[in-house]
Amino acid sequence: MPERYIARSAAIAARMLGGEMMIMSAVDSTFFTLSEVATAIWQAADGITPLSEIVSERICTEFDVSSKAAERDAEQFVDELSSHGILLVSHQPICSSTSPLEFR
Repeated sequence: MPERYIARSAAIAARMLGGEMMIMSAVDSTFFTLSEVATAIWQAADGITPLSEIVSERICTEFDVSSKAAERDAEQFVDELSSHGILLVSHQPICSSTSPLEFR
């Protein structure tokens, strides 16, 4: 399977509240509250780190999960958020000067 790169869209609002990452799409007002694992993927979505590296270097080392299960779950998470325009996905690194709105 080709490598996938993920980046956070600028068309979202995101906020860490009470230890949970909350994200809302400006495109369709879809709201997500991310799990701890999903938050780790979200925070690592810099557009230049391949998803496989995020899974192997961050998810599998920080959480008690097999690489096969982590890869499957990460792919599903990325597919869901990209379908709402919250994550951008490419087979090449994504270079962007924009960043999501972070409310504090």
